[in-house]
Amino acid sequence: MTQDELKALVALEALKYVHAGDLIGVGTGSTVNHFIKALGANPVLCKSLKGAVSSSVATTHLLQAIGLSVWEMDQVESLSIYIDGADEIDHNGFMVKGGGAALTREKIVASIAKEFICIADETKLVQTLGRFPLPVEVIPMAQVQLIRQFSQLGAQAVLRLKDGKPLVTDNGQHILDVTGLKIDRPLDFESLVNQWPGVVTVGVFAHQRAAKCLLATPGGVKTLIFNS
Repeated sequence: MTQDELKALVALEALKYVHAGDLIGVGTGSTVNHFIKALGANPVLCKSLKGAVSSSVATTHLLQAIGLSVWEMDQVESLSIYIDGADEIDHNGFMVKGGGAALTREKIVASIAKEFICIADETKLVQTLGRFPLPVEVIPMAQVQLIRQFSQLGAQAVLRLKDGKPLVTDNGQHILDVTGLKIDRPLDFESLVNQWPGVVTVGVFAHQRAAKCLLATPGGVKTLIFNS
């Protein structure tokens, strides 16, 4: 199976966790796009939902296109579930996210969900986080200093570009992509980087880790459940 076929497979499996009357959180990225497509192909389930809270402008447009009501964060207190992909996930449910530049809003939406369900293909499962470049959303005036701080950790941070210019997030900020890291203590690392002046959000999801991971493999979808 191709990676795209695996993403479609796990997206379909995720529908089993969505129930009539739910208000759900929806992440951002290619695997989530497959989930939204699968939801739209099930009009009975889609119409039965109370609505969704979206983690990005792009996801909002896709949800509205399938007829789902999109709520603002300040309109809700909690979500039944939050469904999102990951750039990496380890065997404890800790993740690296932000390849789609929506990490800050993803973390905010995940924070009010009763359960975080990660949907991913088997290439995303790792022993130790850090193989995928770590996204960090930053305030532009701080980016040079933050590049220096990552250098002091032995890592290399570069500004993410789009069409030759700095990529601008939905929040009006920039993204640094950091390589050369081995994140073997994700909780500590997330706490450390988040308190650096100028960091909006680091793409380590440890304090907001997954409760379950639906992992697509050529043999079917495996369900990984992480200890609380």
